[in-house]
Amino acid sequence: MGDEAANAPLSDDGVSLFVRPINELSVRPLTTLTTLEGSITSLGTTSGHRFVVGYWKSSPIGPFVDVMWAPPGERRVLVASHSVAAYVTTVYPFSEFIDTPVSVNVRDRQIEVQAGPIAIRIVTGRPLPFPWRPRWFVGSVENALSQALLGVRTVGVSPTGMTEWYRTKSLSWIKQGTATVDGESCGDLAPITGHLGFGFTDPPRRPSHVALQVDIRSHSASGQCYEAGQ
Repeated sequence: MGDEAANAPLSDDGVSLFVRPINELSVRPLTTLTTLEGSITSLGTTSGHRFVVGYWKSSPIGPFVDVMWAPPGERRVLVASHSVAAYVTTVYPFSEFIDTPVSVNVRDRQIEVQAGPIAIRIVTGRPLPFPWRPRWFVGSVENALSQALLGVRTVGVSPTGMTEWYRTKSLSWIKQGTATVDGESCGDLAPITGHLGFGFTDPPRRPSHVALQVDIRSHSASGQCYEAGQ
């Protein structure tokens, strides 16, 4: 299911969509340390399709939404506009991407995402808020606790060499959820299985919605190191 979405041009309401090899992107390397504020929603399905939705209210390129899609098998697909994909791939590599606008609609605890051939609808539970913590705590004590309790790391180096800190602001478990690819159901909501391979850590196995701040430290071409998000 969904092979057509990843192997051929698509059409949705008269808008042409294209699947492009990731090496067609004109990628501009990050040269400063950056901070993103937003949320990550992750879920698995009984058919084996897994999704990670990033909804960023602030970032170096402004607000944006992207979907990282892991179909059954080894393919890893980024679903985003071309400009968003050019930014995201400076941090995370993908084998391919679907060039299309991505929209999100949030109403209370209901979240709807439309990303080309992919449609996701979820309802979250009551959020559990987290107090503010300094970055050293996120990268040490919290990282150890998070790995022990959830199997998730809060600090690490991305495949492209960026150091990241994930500072959770609140955590909600997904209570209800559906996903379709090309209009076909992906089955029931299910835990995330296998290794997604999008970044330095996988999300919690249990479908979740996490509000967070992400601090990214990179090195410029001159070798100077930048830091922010203290």
